[in-house]
Amino acid sequence: MDENNKKEIIADLHLHSRFARATSKQINIPNLVKWAKVKGLHVLGTGDFQHPEWIKELNELQEREGILYYEDFPFIWQTEVSLMYSQDGRGRRIHHVILAPNKEVAEQITKFLASKGRLDYDGRPIFGFSSVELVDEMYKISEDIEVIPAHCMTPWFGVFGSKSGFDSLKECFQEKTDKIHAVESGMSADPKMLRNFSFLNNKSVVSFSDLHSFWPWRIGRESTIFSLDNGGISYKGILRQIRENTFKSTVETEPAYGRYHFDGHRNCNFSCSPEKTRELNGICPKCGKQLTVGVEYRVEELSSQDPTEFNKKPYYRLLPLHELISLALGKGLNSKTVWKVYNDLIEKFGNEFSILLNVEKVELIKFLKKEILPELIIRNREGKIKVKPGYDGVYGRALLDKDLKARKDSESEFKDKFGYRKNKGVQQTLFS
Repeated sequence: MDENNKKEIIADLHLHSRFARATSKQINIPNLVKWAKVKGLHVLGTGDFQHPEWIKELNELQEREGILYYEDFPFIWQTEVSLMYSQDGRGRRIHHVILAPNKEVAEQITKFLASKGRLDYDGRPIFGFSSVELVDEMYKISEDIEVIPAHCMTPWFGVFGSKSGFDSLKECFQEKTDKIHAVESGMSADPKMLRNFSFLNNKSVVSFSDLHSFWPWRIGRESTIFSLDNGGISYKGILRQIRENTFKSTVETEPAYGRYHFDGHRNCNFSCSPEKTRELNGICPKCGKQLTVGVEYRVEELSSQDPTEFNKKPYYRLLPLHELISLALGKGLNSKTVWKVYNDLIEKFGNEFSILLNVEKVELIKFLKKEILPELIIRNREGKIKVKPGYDGVYGRALLDKDLKARKDSESEFKDKFGYRKNKGVQQTLFS
């Protein structure tokens, strides 16, 4: 991806307001825009447009041709709903992202949802009707509404999840399957994994963050790169690219970084690979209960073809810059030291995506001297950062290769010996 190429836009179209459960209470429009620009994003979803308090803030924005603007930054009307219902004798819990072309349509969606239940208790409301009915009702309102199964592989709320999902799109959406044009990969899966499924051969795989806070290790961590129409950012242009699978690429986190990649039990502090799960017959060796089966196992279970034959669209596999700095320095993700390095890099190179994808190694070394961070940034760009897999709600953890660990230990010993390790009381600057 070329940051100087004005024909590309990076979009994160799945996020939440502060009125959704387990979200930062500091989420507001100015903060979202501020950190989107630091990240290098060009457009966001509104998140939670049906919530009665959040919509008051969205209504303060200016709408032009269906796009909301905060000053010069664009938002697309977007929300997420949780459906909990019974189908084929099983309880189903499926999350869906909904994109809308303008305020008028968003208001009609809100009216329909309000007829099905309360909208004020959670930014991601829960309803008892089926995915089939959702698609049917959305298309009655407008054929320009897009319904996208969210984080499609997660065990508890993904359309293909091991706990309450389905084995195919057809099983979930039945006669409305042709109205589903895309699925969202989610953190624990990527396009290559999903192309194991023949039932997705004519569908798009998009990527968005599902952010619950605006910090740069959350916002845009997964996103989709669209071509920019000659007339600028437009809902119809983005919708067309999703439906025709003609967008340029996606940004994906390393799947092992996701919270449900491996199998395991969080409370038992136990995780394992699909192979080990099969050896254990799916039973946790510590508590004797059924393991939470993760995404990798589920992908193997549903695989029906060689993904290399169908994985034609490029994508980037990246960890957020904060993760790399934390790994290089051995400091906490949100520590003052990590923030100092992050802010210095942003001030020098403009935004995070530019650093992760475009800045030449020689420029990174020149700016960062002989630390190991430039090497980590390049290895991250090449998808070569090792990660201890996440499981059952626990995030994965980035690891240093042996050569970099030895180099880091050597540099630390040198600094200790010559008195370079001093507490200088570094404070957050610029963007923190």
